[in-house]
Amino acid sequence: MAVVPHTIDIVVADMGAALRFYRTLGLHVPDDQDGEDQVQIATEGGATLGFVTEKMMKAVNPYWEQPVGQRVTFACRCDSPAEVDETYARVTAAGYEARQEPWDAFWGQRYAMLSDADGNRVDLFAAIAPEGRE
Repeated sequence: MAVVPHTIDIVVADMGAALRFYRTLGLHVPDDQDGEDQVQIATEGGATLGFVTEKMMKAVNPYWEQPVGQRVTFACRCDSPAEVDETYARVTAAGYEARQEPWDAFWGQRYAMLSDADGNRVDLFAAIAPEGRE
Protein backbone atom coordinates (compact mmCIF):
# COMPACT_ATOMS: atom_id res chain seq x y z
CA MET A 1 0.00 0.00 0.00
CA ALA A 2 1.34 3.43 -0.93
CA VAL A 3 1.52 6.29 1.52
CA VAL A 4 -0.97 8.92 0.36
CA PRO A 5 -0.87 12.46 1.74
CA HIS A 6 -4.31 13.27 3.08
CA THR A 7 -4.51 16.06 5.65
CA ILE A 8 -2.48 19.17 6.29
CA ASP A 9 -3.09 20.59 9.77
CA ILE A 10 -2.51 24.20 10.74
CA VAL A 11 -2.03 24.95 14.44
CA VAL A 12 -4.02 28.04 15.42
CA ALA A 13 -4.18 30.28 18.46
CA ASP A 14 -7.86 31.17 18.01
CA MET A 15 -10.05 28.78 16.03
CA GLY A 16 -12.74 31.36 15.29
CA ALA A 17 -10.25 33.92 13.99
CA ALA A 18 -8.51 31.30 11.86
CA LEU A 19 -11.73 30.01 10.33
CA ARG A 20 -12.94 33.55 9.57
CA PHE A 21 -9.78 34.12 7.50
CA TYR A 22 -10.24 30.90 5.51
CA ARG A 23 -13.93 31.68 4.94
CA THR A 24 -12.92 35.12 3.65
CA LEU A 25 -10.36 33.42 1.43
CA GLY A 26 -13.21 31.45 -0.12
CA LEU A 27 -13.00 28.00 1.46
CA HIS A 28 -16.25 26.33 2.52
CA VAL A 29 -15.87 26.20 6.30
CA PRO A 30 -18.96 25.37 8.39
CA ASP A 31 -20.13 28.27 10.57
CA ASP A 32 -20.71 26.12 13.66
CA GLN A 33 -17.07 25.04 14.14
CA ASP A 34 -15.53 28.23 15.59
CA GLY A 35 -15.43 26.94 19.17
CA GLU A 36 -13.95 23.52 18.38
CA ASP A 37 -10.38 22.44 19.19
CA GLN A 38 -10.06 20.54 15.91
CA VAL A 39 -11.74 21.15 12.57
CA GLN A 40 -11.24 19.37 9.26
CA ILE A 41 -12.63 20.51 5.94
CA ALA A 42 -12.56 18.64 2.68
CA THR A 43 -11.45 20.88 -0.17
CA GLU A 44 -12.70 20.74 -3.74
CA GLY A 45 -9.23 19.57 -4.79
CA GLY A 46 -9.58 16.40 -2.69
CA ALA A 47 -7.20 17.33 0.15
CA THR A 48 -8.28 17.79 3.74
CA LEU A 49 -7.27 20.98 5.51
CA GLY A 50 -7.23 20.67 9.27
CA PHE A 51 -7.06 23.22 12.06
CA VAL A 52 -5.91 22.34 15.57
CA THR A 53 -5.76 24.74 18.51
CA GLU A 54 -2.52 25.30 20.38
CA LYS A 55 -4.39 24.08 23.49
CA MET A 56 -5.10 20.73 21.83
CA MET A 57 -1.53 20.42 20.55
CA LYS A 58 -0.21 20.91 24.07
CA ALA A 59 -2.71 18.38 25.44
CA VAL A 60 -1.72 15.60 23.02
CA ASN A 61 1.99 16.47 22.92
CA PRO A 62 3.32 17.99 26.13
CA TYR A 63 6.64 18.67 24.38
CA TRP A 64 5.05 20.80 21.64
CA GLU A 65 6.60 24.25 21.38
CA GLN A 66 5.45 27.30 19.47
CA PRO A 67 7.45 27.22 16.21
CA VAL A 68 9.73 30.07 15.24
CA GLY A 69 9.92 31.08 11.58
CA GLN A 70 8.06 29.94 8.48
CA ARG A 71 8.52 26.30 7.54
CA VAL A 72 5.45 25.62 5.39
CA THR A 73 3.60 27.68 2.82
CA PHE A 74 -0.03 27.03 1.98
CA ALA A 75 -0.86 27.89 -1.64
CA CYS A 76 -4.31 28.06 -3.23
CA ARG A 77 -4.83 27.67 -6.97
CA CYS A 78 -7.27 30.11 -8.52
CA ASP A 79 -9.08 29.64 -11.83
CA SER A 80 -7.64 32.78 -13.44
CA PRO A 81 -5.26 35.68 -12.89
CA ALA A 82 -8.33 37.87 -12.31
CA GLU A 83 -9.45 35.56 -9.49
CA VAL A 84 -6.03 35.97 -7.84
CA ASP A 85 -6.51 39.74 -7.92
CA GLU A 86 -10.13 39.56 -6.73
CA THR A 87 -9.38 37.16 -3.86
CA TYR A 88 -6.37 39.20 -2.74
CA ALA A 89 -8.47 42.39 -2.78
CA ARG A 90 -11.34 40.76 -0.85
CA VAL A 91 -9.07 39.33 1.85
CA THR A 92 -6.98 42.48 2.34
CA ALA A 93 -10.14 44.64 2.37
CA ALA A 94 -11.37 42.47 5.25
CA GLY A 95 -8.29 43.58 7.21
CA TYR A 96 -5.94 40.65 6.75
CA GLU A 97 -2.23 41.26 6.18
CA ALA A 98 -0.90 41.58 2.66
CA ARG A 99 2.59 40.17 2.18
CA GLN A 100 2.99 40.71 -1.56
CA GLU A 101 0.40 42.17 -3.89
CA PRO A 102 -0.39 40.24 -7.09
CA TRP A 103 2.30 40.18 -9.76
CA ASP A 104 3.11 38.23 -12.90
CA ALA A 105 5.86 35.87 -11.78
CA PHE A 106 8.63 34.80 -14.12
CA TRP A 107 7.53 31.15 -13.77
CA GLY A 108 4.29 31.86 -15.63
CA GLN A 109 1.79 32.45 -12.83
CA ARG A 110 -0.12 35.38 -11.40
CA TYR A 111 0.98 35.21 -7.78
CA ALA A 112 0.14 36.94 -4.47
CA MET A 113 0.97 36.41 -0.79
CA LEU A 114 -1.20 36.97 2.30
CA SER A 115 -0.97 36.18 6.02
CA ASP A 116 -3.69 34.26 7.82
CA ALA A 117 -4.90 35.15 11.33
CA ASP A 118 -1.86 33.39 12.88
CA GLY A 119 0.68 34.98 10.53
CA ASN A 120 1.10 31.91 8.32
CA ARG A 121 1.89 32.68 4.68
CA VAL A 122 -0.97 31.85 2.32
CA ASP A 123 -0.30 32.20 -1.40
CA LEU A 124 -2.68 32.59 -4.32
CA PHE A 125 -1.75 31.62 -7.86
CA ALA A 126 -3.13 31.03 -11.34
CA ALA A 127 -1.51 30.24 -14.65
CA ILE A 128 -1.10 33.31 -16.81
CA ALA A 129 -1.44 31.31 -20.03
CA PRO A 130 -3.93 28.40 -20.30
CA GLU A 131 -1.20 25.92 -21.33
CA GLY A 132 0.60 26.61 -18.03
CA ARG A 133 -2.28 25.53 -15.79
CA GLU A 134 -1.46 22.99 -13.15
